[in-house]
Amino acid sequence: MTGLMLPGEDGALYPRDRSWHPPGLTPGYKSSTFRAPKHALLSLGATASELSGPTFGHSLINPLDNDLIRNFSQDGSEAIGQRLIIYGQVLDENARAVPNTLVEFWQANAGGRYRHKREAYLAPLDPNFGGCGRAITDANGFYSFRTIKPGAYPWPNGGNDWRPAHIHFSVFGHAFAQRLITQMYFEGDPMIWQCPIVGSVPDKAGIEQLIARLDRHNTTPMDALAYRFDIVLRGRRSTMFENKLEGN
Repeated sequence: MTGLMLPGEDGALYPRDRSWHPPGLTPGYKSSTFRAPKHALLSLGATASELSGPTFGHSLINPLDNDLIRNFSQDGSEAIGQRLIIYGQVLDENARAVPNTLVEFWQANAGGRYRHKREAYLAPLDPNFGGCGRAITDANGFYSFRTIKPGAYPWPNGGNDWRPAHIHFSVFGHAFAQRLITQMYFEGDPMIWQCPIVGSVPDKAGIEQLIARLDRHNTTPMDALAYRFDIVLRGRRSTMFENKLEGN
């Protein structure tokens, strides 16, 4: 997939440091053994149609799209679980805010189960939790949403592997082909360091960039804790993105 290609102050794009991101083949993460590229990667420039194509969803944001506690309610009740506020800033490689950017997020429910027809985990579904939402960054590049803390869940990688609590993020640029995907983890969770997917990131500093920090100053008293998760699109401080190795 095409990344969000933002130029530096001189108009040139910063080169991507491949050593900073996980290798395509990571045997500890078993599914990478059949999904990893078998040939040398090719760098393909964006075409005019990709750069000028339609944007996705920017004008279709509903008032509850960034409230996962309420946006799937079936009976007027709210989702079950520890209530959270997740917020942060989308930045380019020069720490400049990136406004008017579509940020999507999706996650498991408080029991660790996704609302997906192929979900195999036996944890119960919450009838009032859909697990997905979206927001547009403001003039200063900030996004925010309300949700519940997702539960950990087992996955068929090793004999007893569990994914730590996490939320998936998608950041769109100015066309369909400009999309980056990552995951956010929670500060203090010991399971982060036991996860084979997290372990595929070669640099501990890169893993630390995927961990949201508890922010007591922005909590809602007697209601919701707050976590801050900033996203840096390119450059030496780039957030780890899952689709980095699929192309520029």
